Amino acid sequence: MDGEGGGDGLRDYHGKRDFGRTGEPAGRQAPGDGGAAGEGGAGGEGGAPRFVVQIHDASTLHFDFRLQVADVLKSWSVPKGPSANPSDKRLAVPTEDHPLEYEEFEGVIPAGEYGGGTVIVWDHGTYEPLSHDRRGRPVDFAESLAHGHARFRLHGAKLHGEYALTRFRGGPDGGGTDGGGTDGGGTDGGGTDAAWLLVKTAGGGRGHGTPDPRRARSARTGRTLARVAAEEGEA
Repeated sequence: MDGEGGGDGLRDYHGKRDFGRTGEPAGRQAPGDGGAAGEGGAGGEGGAPRFVVQIHDASTLHFDFRLQVADVLKSWSVPKGPSANPSDKRLAVPTEDHPLEYEEFEGVIPAGEYGGGTVIVWDHGTYEPLSHDRRGRPVDFAESLAHGHARFRLHGAKLHGEYALTRFRGGPDGGGTDGGGTDGGGTDGGGTDAAWLLVKTAGGGRGHGTPDPRRARSARTGRTLARVAAEEGEA
C-alpha cells in the first residue's frame, strides 16, 4: 500500500510543492534522503493514530480530512465538510498523502503554489480503527482502506463518535482509469475519478451539520480563515 514507505508515500506531495516558497512541512524525509521516514509512525497520545480536519480556502473552499496510516496522513478533500449528523452523506475525493507534521499546519500557502490559499486546523485528535471481517476479527486499517470500506471512532475537539469511509467509485486498480492521476495515486483510492462517502454511523450523540467554514474557528489557535489571512498573508 502506498504510504508505508515514507519516500514513496510522499512522492506526489513533494513533487507538487516548492518548499522555498510554501511554509507547508516537507516531512521527516525529503526526496532522495534515503531510509524510511516516520519511524515509530503510530504517533498520537499513547500510540493512538491521529486525524485532522483542515478548512482550506483555495480555488474552491473545502475541508481536508486526514487520517494517520503508518507514516503518512491519508487525505480526502470533502467539499461540504464532515458532519456530525448521520443523515448527511459527504463526498470525499482522495488526494495525495501528506506528512504527519501537516496535522499542525495553519497559515497561508502563497498564490501560484499548489493549493494556494488559507488553511486552518478546524479539528484534530486521535481515532480508533474499528474495521473487522465477517467473523468479527479486526482488520488492518490500511487493508480496510484498500478494500474500500473503513470504520473508525473519532476523538476530536469537535468530532466524536463512529464514522465510515466507503469507496463508491474507482478502486485499487483505478476502476478502469489511469491510477497515476494527481488526485488518486496517494491514497489507494483509485484513479483520478475515485470517490468515497464519509458518513457518521454512531456514537457521540446526534450532532449538527458542518458549520459555516468562514465563521469556523481553529481548534489550535481560535482564529478564523480571515484572521489567519490577515496575519500571515503575503504583503
